[in-house]
Amino acid sequence: MRGNVRRAAILFAGRKERSRHNRDPLPPGQRPQDILAVLLLTVGIAVVAFDVPTFPWLQSLPSEYRSAFRVFTDLGKSDWILGSTGIVCLALLAVDAGRYAFRLRMAIGAVFTYAAFIFYTVAATGLLAIVFKWSLGRARPKLYEEVGPVHFDFLAFNGSYTSFPSGHSTTVAALATALAFIFPAYRWLIVVAAFWLAFSRVMVGAHYPSDVIAGTLLGMTFTFFSVRAMARRRIGFHLSASGKIVPNMNPLSAKACLRAVWQVIRGRRSAERVLPEAQMAEQAERTRS
Repeated sequence: MRGNVRRAAILFAGRKERSRHNRDPLPPGQRPQDILAVLLLTVGIAVVAFDVPTFPWLQSLPSEYRSAFRVFTDLGKSDWILGSTGIVCLALLAVDAGRYAFRLRMAIGAVFTYAAFIFYTVAATGLLAIVFKWSLGRARPKLYEEVGPVHFDFLAFNGSYTSFPSGHSTTVAALATALAFIFPAYRWLIVVAAFWLAFSRVMVGAHYPSDVIAGTLLGMTFTFFSVRAMARRRIGFHLSASGKIVPNMNPLSAKACLRAVWQVIRGRRSAERVLPEAQMAEQAERTRS
C-alpha cells in the first residue's frame, strides 16, 4: 500500500507541468463570476416566488406524498457514498497491480481514479455545505409558522437553523455531476434521477426550494472545476480538440476490461502478467534473496 501511494504521488506530481500548457480560458457561462450570477438569480427568484407558498402547499397534500418521498430521500446522504468509495480505494491501494495482465491493470487504475474522484468531490462539497449551513443559520421549514421562510440566525449552531444550503442536494449534485462525466452516455438518466432525489428534500419538508437550488449549484460547480483540473492533467479525463471533458476510459476499453475481468472470474484466462524470461528470472532471484 505504501508503494502504491508513493507511485500515485509521483504520477500526480508529474502531471503539473503538463497542465501549464493546457490553460484555455473558460467559455462564457463557466466562469466563476457567471456561476455566481446564476446562483444569485435562481436562489433569489426561488426565495421570492417559491419558498413562501411551498409550506402551505405541502400541508395541503395527502400524507402519502411525503411517505413516498421519504422512501428514497436518504439516498442523498453522503455516508454510504464515502464509505463505499473509500473502501474501494483502500482495497485497490493494497493490491499489487503490477503482477496482473494489462487489461486488469487498466481496470484497477480506472476504478481507483474514478472512485477517488467521487470520494473527494462528495467529501469536499459536504464540508463546504456544513460550513455554510452552520454559519448562515437559516430556519428550517418546520419553523415556518414561528419565524417565517426567510429567517436567518447567523452562527446559531442549532440543528433547526441549518436549512441553507441543503446538504443532501449538495451531495446528490456532486455525485450526479461526477457520474455524468464518467458515464456521458447515461448523462440525462443521471440528471433526472438526481433531480428527483434533490426535490425529495422539499417534498419531505426538510428544505425550501432555494436551499435545494443553492446546494445543487454548489455540488455541480465544485465537481465541474475539479474534473476540469483533472482533465488538464489527463488524470481520469482529458480535454478533446473542441474543449469537451472526456473520460480516458472510452466505451471500447471499458468493455474490454470488463470482459477480461469476467473471464478471470470464470477461470477462462489467467490474471497473472506474462513477463519476459529475463524479468521472470530477476523476479525469482529477488524472491529467493
